Amino acid sequence: MVVPRPAQLENTGDAPFTLLPGARIIVAGPGADAVGRLLRVELATDCRRELAVVHEPPAFGDIAIVIADDEGPAGHPAEGYTLEVAAEGVRIGAATAAGAFWGVQTLRQLVPAECEGDPLTVEAVRLADHPRFAYRGAMLDVARHFFPVADVKRFIDAIVLLKVNHLHLHLTDDQGWRIEIASWPELTRIGGSTGSDGSHGGFYTVDDYRDLVAYAAERHVTIVPELDMPGHTNAALASYPELNPDGVAPALYTGSRVGFSTLRTGDPVTDGFVRDVVREVAALTPGPYLHIGGDECLSTSATDFETFVRRAAELVAEAGKIPVGWHEMGRAGGLPEGTVGQYWSFRTPRDDAAEEALAFVRGGGAVIMSPADVAYLDIVYEEGDPIGQDWADGPTDLRSSYEWDPARIVPGLGDAHILGVEAPVWTETIATIEEVERMVFPRLAAVAEIGWSEAPADTADVLSTRDFEDFAHRVERLAEHWDALGTAYRRVAEVPWPEDATR
Repeated sequence: MVVPRPAQLENTGDAPFTLLPGARIIVAGPGADAVGRLLRVELATDCRRELAVVHEPPAFGDIAIVIADDEGPAGHPAEGYTLEVAAEGVRIGAATAAGAFWGVQTLRQLVPAECEGDPLTVEAVRLADHPRFAYRGAMLDVARHFFPVADVKRFIDAIVLLKVNHLHLHLTDDQGWRIEIASWPELTRIGGSTGSDGSHGGFYTVDDYRDLVAYAAERHVTIVPELDMPGHTNAALASYPELNPDGVAPALYTGSRVGFSTLRTGDPVTDGFVRDVVREVAALTPGPYLHIGGDECLSTSATDFETFVRRAAELVAEAGKIPVGWHEMGRAGGLPEGTVGQYWSFRTPRDDAAEEALAFVRGGGAVIMSPADVAYLDIVYEEGDPIGQDWADGPTDLRSSYEWDPARIVPGLGDAHILGVEAPVWTETIATIEEVERMVFPRLAAVAEIGWSEAPADTADVLSTRDFEDFAHRVERLAEHWDALGTAYRRVAEVPWPEDATR
């Protein structure tokens, strides 16, 4: 019925709720008004019903949102919520605005989007729900192909329906620098001028970025900016000759190779550059995390790599943020306590990936799980797909994206050590937001459920404890909501889509 699967859901068997003309959204408690106004907009989009938001006692047929310390499921105050749908009305209770907002997303999925006529009815249910992990992320690579503010907002609107609460923006790479840095203006004037396949490029001004951060925060999504270094830096090197050992800027790069670029270690110009960009982006980012990459540094010596990432992570910590890096950063000892690693190897770890991921936990941090062969959303669904990549043992079908568990990949890395999960989409081959969405949906629904819903039973076979057929039928229900939002998606053969689902 709902994706992600709620912790507790009971079909009461009572008479359904009917959304009648004149129904109101009743709000009470800190933050409830903002959540109610978002529900008003979402219902107008989803099923073309216009409801007033009022601070009054509820009457028969109203939808109530109540935020108070004693609301929501016991023991889960941060993002938990309760939801009751009955003939008399609907009631969402939560201890926080975030919890109430996720309750709203569940209600949206329960309300039919196909609502040409009245009455519009919702089955009577009772839920108590909360997330497994605090961090449930999606990553959008805006460096290879640039996506303007409106596209990113559209992406945020789509991911919140699945209770995704972090958006990792990959802002810099060899092909483009996408965030304005006042102290280094050539980064965007030159480095932001192009993208993969010779695309036009673009960048976010300071005001653009602030707008995105605020839009996301209203929807309880935390922006996680990434400044990838010391590799993946050709756009920066092309912008400033002084960042290069020979003082000569390389040409802009529009291909898809990795590992050929690197910043210098121990150079005062480089150190000032890293300090400035970290300081400026941290000042614009109210969220706790700042990602500094650290992956695929094939042109950086092992010693230089370790020295560089330690220094960069220190600068992030000095700027008041928690450093985050890809799991290769675990090779470097002495990272600031609490540094977070992001695991991007496979379900069966390769090379030193498992040990590198565990190093973050030993340093007092945690790990975000993004195994490439199941969580990377740019990997093709099927052989011969016109966009996407296949390097991660692709293709990756929907079932594969669903039938894994983050606590069963790295030996010794359990729930207590895992901050959450994230599904990245890299855009070397993906040029439009519609193409992004067709690669992301429905596989993001699988990763979102893994991040939100309780762990499978403690058996050796995760496949036997996740009911894919049930999940596929719940994804089928999402099609009408994606259609209402205008979200593109892939009609994979594993889902029994309704006949009128055309995207």
